[in-house]
Amino acid sequence: MSTRTTSSGEEPRIQSRDQLVEPMQKGEKPKSDWRIGTEHEKLVYKTTDHRAPSYGEDGGIRDILMSMRCFGWEPVEEAGPDGKVDVIAMSGADGTISLEPAGQLELSGAAVETLHQTCAETGRHLTQVKSVGEDCKIGFLGLGMWPDKTRNDLPVMPKQRYAIMMRHMPTVGNLGLDMMLRTCTIQVNLDYSSEADMAKKFRTGLALQPLATALFANSPFTEGKPNGFLSYRSHIWTDTDPHRTGMLPFVFEDDFGYERWVDYMLDVPMYFVFRDGKYIDAAGQSFRDFLRGELPALPGELPTQSDWWDHLSTAFPEVRLKSFLEMRGADGGPWNRICALPAFWVGLLYDNAALDAAWDLVKDWSMEEREALRNAVPKQALGAPIPGGRTLRDLASEVLDIAHAGLAARARLNSMGDNETGFLGPLRRIVESGKVPAQVLLDKFHGEWGGDISRIYKESF
Repeated sequence: MSTRTTSSGEEPRIQSRDQLVEPMQKGEKPKSDWRIGTEHEKLVYKTTDHRAPSYGEDGGIRDILMSMRCFGWEPVEEAGPDGKVDVIAMSGADGTISLEPAGQLELSGAAVETLHQTCAETGRHLTQVKSVGEDCKIGFLGLGMWPDKTRNDLPVMPKQRYAIMMRHMPTVGNLGLDMMLRTCTIQVNLDYSSEADMAKKFRTGLALQPLATALFANSPFTEGKPNGFLSYRSHIWTDTDPHRTGMLPFVFEDDFGYERWVDYMLDVPMYFVFRDGKYIDAAGQSFRDFLRGELPALPGELPTQSDWWDHLSTAFPEVRLKSFLEMRGADGGPWNRICALPAFWVGLLYDNAALDAAWDLVKDWSMEEREALRNAVPKQALGAPIPGGRTLRDLASEVLDIAHAGLAARARLNSMGDNETGFLGPLRRIVESGKVPAQVLLDKFHGEWGGDISRIYKESF
């Protein structure tokens, strides 16, 4: 979720449905203005004993954030649940460094023009946090999920919204707290030129999201042992909250557009309202009631555009629409795979010929087939069956060829004259080997590690 720092209480109130569609409409950009925004999370641990550090301890999460000032980052503060003002993020030229619920550190990168810039941004960030980590005796893991920690092993960060969400999550699913506390992801934010362009990119992205999940599958351990999955992080989303997750069948219908997305979001229960620097618990309440001035948490009050924007950030399908599209299906991973995810999606979605070719591969699948694939991937990854008697690995080669052609057509060169196709290299090697990252880790666990999960701390970032 985005980091809020100002109250929306004095803003003009929403008076019409047109104002609900407005954020998506304002997101339309000419192709020349399309940008790439990459977000990536990492697990934080103490190098002395591999435990997850708390927020306030010496050398803990707060100290890590504040140490980033030496690289030009500035603190963002919020009053915590106890009223104490805490640093919850750092803002800088490369975006925002923020905290996930158990102290996972996230870079929400700046919107940039090329993959070369995205990868340079990622490299700068990782160099900076590693430098700070050495001073604080802190290390970082690029995985989709904590490999050895129970929920009780993990601290909770002092962000008001997290307290609200953690109270609500167990009432709607069994694994929501695992999602919040134990997982990490890589995400890519992309632009669109029109409602029709958005719809086509959304459909194609959602249909191919299981392939991204498979290629980046990197969460095979729970509490020190194999969990039977290759992407347990992906499995967690199937039992988090059915009101705000899933394959969204309406996206594949002919009339899908901004209005349908608004209808969907109005049916997603609320979490909170932000007023006067505080998050007010509205978990399970209806934004439709809010539009009528009948929200129990704020009776008689109408929402603002900032309230609506907050609400747009509380649905969690694997593609999400705000004023841009978010691709959300990948496990966290090391540096080269952070760069590979935006390469995958930019290659497919930012070139018209590539987008057409990618959609042609999946447009005839039924909704039942899409659901079956999504459900198979967390355990089978590239081995999951697809329509036509093939496997996802077979499709992966075709999709990567399309992404390669899309990146070549963009012809965005670096100072050495290289285009962006090289960033697909790690994914090519995965498909050629037939082993996703989780399978490589499992081979090591059962082989050279001798079942010692602590070895992962030396090899996964």
